[in-house]
Amino acid sequence: MSSRPSAAANGRAIATMMGAMGCFVLNDALVKHVSQSMPSAQLIFLRGLIASVLVLLVAHRLGALRQAGAVLNPRVALRGAVDACATMMYLLSLFQLPIGNATAINLAAPLFMTVFAVLFMDERAGMARWSAVVLGFAGVLCVVQPSGEGFSAWALLCLLGTLFHAMRDLMTRRIDPAIPSIIITLATALAVTVLAGCLTLLSGWQAFALRDLALLGVAAAFLASGYFLLVQCMRAGEVSLTAPFRYTAVLFAMLLGYAIWDEVPSGWAWLGVALLVGSGLYMLHSERGRTRAAALDAQPE
Repeated sequence: MSSRPSAAANGRAIATMMGAMGCFVLNDALVKHVSQSMPSAQLIFLRGLIASVLVLLVAHRLGALRQAGAVLNPRVALRGAVDACATMMYLLSLFQLPIGNATAINLAAPLFMTVFAVLFMDERAGMARWSAVVLGFAGVLCVVQPSGEGFSAWALLCLLGTLFHAMRDLMTRRIDPAIPSIIITLATALAVTVLAGCLTLLSGWQAFALRDLALLGVAAAFLASGYFLLVQCMRAGEVSLTAPFRYTAVLFAMLLGYAIWDEVPSGWAWLGVALLVGSGLYMLHSERGRTRAAALDAQPE
């Protein structure tokens, strides 16, 4: 059984999880805009290609390319393949489902991650962590308000993609700590790019404007940053503790919608926000109490 991460490590993991969610939301907003004028597979391929180049440059700057061969490490390569499949399944279902339904299903990942962490990683998830996960998911449902008629076979595909995302994050903990996080990020970017490239060969190529390419470049930078921060999070903190903070993606999305598209949240959305914030504060309060209790137990009598 692995030792429990320190309070400081868990705090850093929570911060990196929130940072990753912010990067992913900004990436999604840019990709959503570009998707109006570019085929999906081609868009994902170009974004992945740019992200791979950016990660390569960062890895070179950090001197990590000496370990570039680690992208072929079985656990690293398998994680990248699982992530690529999860990404494609989620996006394919997103194009067919109401966005509220797809978002709600995708944000069920913390539930799966907590269950997997308890079953397969010997983590202890007490009442506080389970309550925070369920409370946060209830907040997600209040915000996105999924419709019953939108659930279909595409919803099952989206659910499968969500399971793959949860598996990907748990697999990160099984990778040799000596392999740099930036190399794991590179493997993920390359896997998504290769899979999207294969689909692009089947669907065909379409001319695009330089402005769209520039927007994809910015999206790729956010995507690569999100990948890296998520890897750091999964390697540093407890999965069952950090999982509920994935829900902050909904908060970032609402702020972005208000700032760019003047989307004013409804009463149900504000209730959802309150539940999301409450679940995070409850988790932090519980963790502080747990840390203090552990410190007292460690003191000599």
